[in-house]
Amino acid sequence: MSSISAGHLCHRVRIQLPTVAKDVLGAPTQIWTDVAIVWADIQPISGREARIADRIASVVTHQITVRHRSEFNDPKSVAQMRVLYRGRVFAIHNALNEDEANVSVILLASEGVNNG
Repeated sequence: MSSISAGHLCHRVRIQLPTVAKDVLGAPTQIWTDVAIVWADIQPISGREARIADRIASVVTHQITVRHRSEFNDPKSVAQMRVLYRGRVFAIHNALNEDEANVSVILLASEGVNNG
């Protein structure tokens, strides 16, 4: 894929990473910090795709396509991220750099988890 049409990325989403902060009593607490606010395409995985994705992760329910960002190059960091869209929470399990072209990234995610 050489480019992404802007019309395909029609959902404005927040990509977040957990960080540790101190609460009012000084105790450490986890908060979510925005890594980026980007345009995305969010698609539920069909039954056939779910059977294939089952080999990757049994909980993957959606694939979210975004433009490539350097934040998705570190698999360890990606596994901690989440996507927020209109009150919905998607935990990211993996980021696939489509064709290794650094143009688009497909995020394999599950809805309703990691909503801390």
